This record gives sequence, structure tokens and C-alpha cells, in this order.
Amino acid sequence: MLLGGVVFVGGLVAVVVGVALALVLVGVPLLALLAFAGIPVAAIERRRLRLIDPATPAAPTPHRTPEAPGIPAWFKLRVKEQATWRELAYTVLLALVLWPLDLLVLACTIGAPALLIGAPAQLALDGGEIRAAKLWLVSDYPLAFATALLGLALLAPLLYPLGAYATARAALARLLLAPREVELAGQLAEVTRSRARLVDAFEAERRRIERDLHDGAQQRLVALTMTLGLARLDVTPGSPLAAQLATAHDEAGNVLTELRELIRGIHPQVLVDYGLAAAIEDAAERSPIPVDTDLDTLPRLPESVESAGYFVTREALTNIARHSEAPRAHISASHQQDTLRIDVRDEGKGGADPGRGTGLTGLADRIAVLDGTLTVISPPGGPTVLSVEIPCRAAQNPQDLSAD
Repeated sequence: MLLGGVVFVGGLVAVVVGVALALVLVGVPLLALLAFAGIPVAAIERRRLRLIDPATPAAPTPHRTPEAPGIPAWFKLRVKEQATWRELAYTVLLALVLWPLDLLVLACTIGAPALLIGAPAQLALDGGEIRAAKLWLVSDYPLAFATALLGLALLAPLLYPLGAYATARAALARLLLAPREVELAGQLAEVTRSRARLVDAFEAERRRIERDLHDGAQQRLVALTMTLGLARLDVTPGSPLAAQLATAHDEAGNVLTELRELIRGIHPQVLVDYGLAAAIEDAAERSPIPVDTDLDTLPRLPESVESAGYFVTREALTNIARHSEAPRAHISASHQQDTLRIDVRDEGKGGADPGRGTGLTGLADRIAVLDGTLTVISPPGGPTVLSVEIPCRAAQNPQDLSAD
């Protein structure tokens, strides 16, 4: 309640500065500048809400982030937002009503008992009679100490209405300054769009790396392998140089094989050419443990959905091979009622925890961008079932494959 006066002084300074700027900057509406006086006051008030309940976080800002950088974009956005004008209304209310009311409540609940408690000290300083709290005359120390005891007796019960008033003030501030449901929905939509843009940028970067490796490093390794093979034909068999060339040739072949596997893992060409079903079949064939598949004739789906479904399946197979000790795995996938569902099951030891750094947490976030869900059921002793559901429609034409 005492800090409210400090906030009021800060708001008053902001209003004065706004008026001064409006007088200096010809053509700038005074009301537009005054509207921004409420923004810093509201920011301080939202943080002060924690003084009522420290366990409750400060109210989030209702303002959106401008799409373009610079002061003009920020200015235009803030003028159009309802939150800016609510904050201005709160600042005016604070200056005209709330701040004087705060002082009045403090004077009645804290100030009056404090004056009564200080009656003996006042009497000692004045040396004569005093009027305790402007209520009655006190001329001797017995009456002064009795007045002090009365102040102590009044202080405890008056703290309850003070706390109730402070809570009501905080509720009013939260009502006017916290974001409304529409504003929260807008912020959530912006966060979702931002995450989707990050995923798209990440996918584009993966595809660029895959193209660079395929068209650059892989072709150079192929040429190097051929050159080493031709060099082996020109040397005398059994010579030290022939042995060294054979070793270099074999090593270059191994590196080329590893590079091809790396390219396939970044973004397999079979996923682009033939779709999710063929990519899952390919991943199952290359799995170190036997995998049964039931793919229910999956249609072509949007590229982002197929990519997410493939990498979840591939990560699941990798975890099964490394951690589950399962003899076999089973993958089933279907697209029904505009929803892709993928289930990966193994009969291993169970006990899988997505929060233990298995890589599934990042995949869950990636699927969440597509409004999908990832569920892992893995009791100790097994079985472990990883389920993915992503809402999407089947692609009707090739252009749909790049749609989100």
C-alpha cells in the first residue's frame, strides 16, 4: 500500500513527460502520448501483485510483440491494442481515486493505532498535555500508557480489513492489467506460429545439408574411391604401395558407406519419392532387430507430417535396439478420420522414460507443433508402446505434400 504512492509519482512523471512531448512534437495527438503513460505504470503494478501472494507469479503482459522492428511499428501496435487503453484507465483511476483511498485506509488502520501507541513518547516530548490521534486529551502518563495499550489492542484487528483491502486492490489491478482470454489466445497462436516457423526452418536446413552432402561430399568420395581403385591396377601386386592403396581404397569405401547412411538419416529420398509407408519399411529393414510392419496402405500426407512420423519411428527403433533388449518390434500405422496414428511396440524390459534424455522429448515438442501427441507406455517388465497421433488430411495432389 505504501509503494502505491511511489507508483503514482512515477505515473505522474510519465504523464508530464507525455504532455511535454506533445507540446514539442507538433502534430502528435496528446491522447496517444498519454496512453503510453499507463504502460510503465501497468508493468510495475503487474509485478507488485506478487506482494499479495509470493507463490503466484507476476501477471503476464497483455501486449503483443510487433511483427516489424522499430519504434513506428511498436507505436502503431500499442495504439490499436485494448490493453494500452485499459492501462491508461487504470493509471487515471490510480491517480484520482486509488492512491488517495490507499492513504486513507492506511491512516485508519495503521496510522491511528500508531499515534495512540506513541502517546507516551509524545507526552514526554511536549511536557504538557497532548491530543492523542486528535481524539482526546492526555495529560498524565497513566492515561498515556492506557492510550498506548488501546492502540496495540486496535492494531491487530485492524490488520485484517487492511489485508482484505489490499487483496481487493490486487484483484482490481489483475482484472484491468492482466491479459484477457482473447489476448492470451492471440499470444498462444503467435507462439504456435513461431514454433511452426522454427520447425520449417529446421527442416529446410536439414534438406540443404542433405543436398550439400549428396551433391558435394558424396560425389567427391565416389571420385576418390574410383581414383584409388584405378591406382591399385597400376601398381605391382604384393608391393608395399599396393597394400597401402588397398587399405586407403577400403577406408574410402567405408567412409562413403557411412556418409550414405548419414544422408539417408537426415532426410531419406524414399520418404520424398514414395511416402511414409515406404520410408518406415526401409527403416524396419535396416533395423538391427527384426521388425514386423502393418502400415494399412498409408496415403501420401503433408511433408511435415510424413517427416515427423518417420523420425519418430526411426528414433523409437533406435531406442529399442539400444535399451529395450527386445527380440522383435512391431510397427503399425494408419490414417483414419483425418488422423495419422503410429504405434511402435516391443516386448523388451520396459521402464522407458521420455524425461531421461532418450530423445523423445524433442520429438514430442516437434509433434506438438503439428497439434499432435506422443504417448509412451512402458511399465517395468514391458511391453513398451510408443503412440503418435497427428491430425492431418491426405494429400490430394502433389502440391499438398508441402502444406502444413
